[in-house]
Amino acid sequence: MAKIATFKSIASLFDQYQLDDRGGYITREFQDYGYRLAVALNDLKHKSLYIKMAKQIERGVLEKALSFVKDAQAQSKAKLFMWKVKELRAAQEQKS
Repeated sequence: MAKIATFKSIASLFDQYQLDDRGGYITREFQDYGYRLAVALNDLKHKSLYIKMAKQIERGVLEKALSFVKDAQAQSKAKLFMWKVKELRAAQEQKS
């Protein structure tokens, strides 16, 4: 006897998964990127600053600064990140 396939609703496929709702309101990509910057720099206290930077500053500059900081053994990665962003932006303005 052949087994008859039954169809389930799409919503039932996700019933077994629980999402962690932490009460955040991240709805845009730059907000997520800014939050990930704050986590990478271990500076969640100033996450709104990193979100603002992710919105206003070119992504390439932020990526270069983050790469520089990840390789460094600094006491304050956040301060070193801010310094490097300032330096990269100044170099970028001189080229223009």
